[in-house]
Amino acid sequence: MSPPAARILFVYSRESSFVSIDREVLSERWAVRDWRQPGPLVNLAALARAVRGSDLVFGWFASWHTFWPVMLAWIFRRPSVLVIGGYDTANLPEIPYGIQGRPVMGRVSRWVMRRATRLLANSAYSRAEAQRNAGIDPARVTVVHHGVPDPFGQLPAGERERMALTVGIVDQRNVVRKGLGAFVQAATLLPDVSFVVAGRWDDAAADALRESASDNVTLTGWVEEEVLNRYYRSAAVYVQASAHEGFGLSVAEGMLAGCIPVTTRAGALPEVVGDAGVQVDGQDPATLAGAIARALDRGEGDRAAARERVLRCFPLELRREGVQALVQEALSAGAGRR
Repeated sequence: MSPPAARILFVYSRESSFVSIDREVLSERWAVRDWRQPGPLVNLAALARAVRGSDLVFGWFASWHTFWPVMLAWIFRRPSVLVIGGYDTANLPEIPYGIQGRPVMGRVSRWVMRRATRLLANSAYSRAEAQRNAGIDPARVTVVHHGVPDPFGQLPAGERERMALTVGIVDQRNVVRKGLGAFVQAATLLPDVSFVVAGRWDDAAADALRESASDNVTLTGWVEEEVLNRYYRSAAVYVQASAHEGFGLSVAEGMLAGCIPVTTRAGALPEVVGDAGVQVDGQDPATLAGAIARALDRGEGDRAAARERVLRCFPLELRREGVQALVQEALSAGAGRR
């Protein structure tokens, strides 16, 4: 008779595609219980019971929502694995973005990272950023790139529209962080190209972007996954004009669909795109428009190369193997402490 599966408490603040992927990866081998912490108030008694009844705590991001789970895991001598890289390791006050520059939350985040048994970063860039901004020893951080699901199965056939696509939540912070403002401004310089911003509207930023946009810009609002995949299949170019990226999952999805990626060199974007696209420094709209124009001239061979890079470098299987190996290592180490 096989021993019962280890119990994992899965901690996160909000749902996302990458959170769902890791939950599924863990559920293949262990018994996973969700602990979603969307707000700052926590039922400590219930959380303490949940941590004590688990063999490991797995958390997404080092912030207020993982503070108590990791602390209780430390107190109860349970191992913990923490995924870092993004707003928890960033310090860009000029955007502003990142909690490492915030007096209280920066200390909270660093405490969580230092108490976790194992740290996992989604890119080499995020590992270096954790060292630079939070003082984390890079030897403590294992890099496991995101695994990118492939809903397309093959390079979509047919003529591409002269369309530049970018995907992301439309809010004030992302006007700069995701480069939505630069993207919309670049559209005025390429009037024969359709520019599409696909993503839900969270504040008045969508109204401001529409007011400043030329006629060739469309802000879709929230769309179903099937509709989004149609945009990926149709667009000739995917644009990620970000000021910071811990990975860049949307650009990888666009590459799988055969879009030529146009990105800044911010964060982990060069790590994801490699030599498969066109990269620029900064968010100057004219420079970005020139890069989009060059990408529009790329052919089917370049589209195939973009797709092949994601299939080769970021398959789900590598994410599965890396996450499961790190969790098993932490469980084995934790068993010796209890």
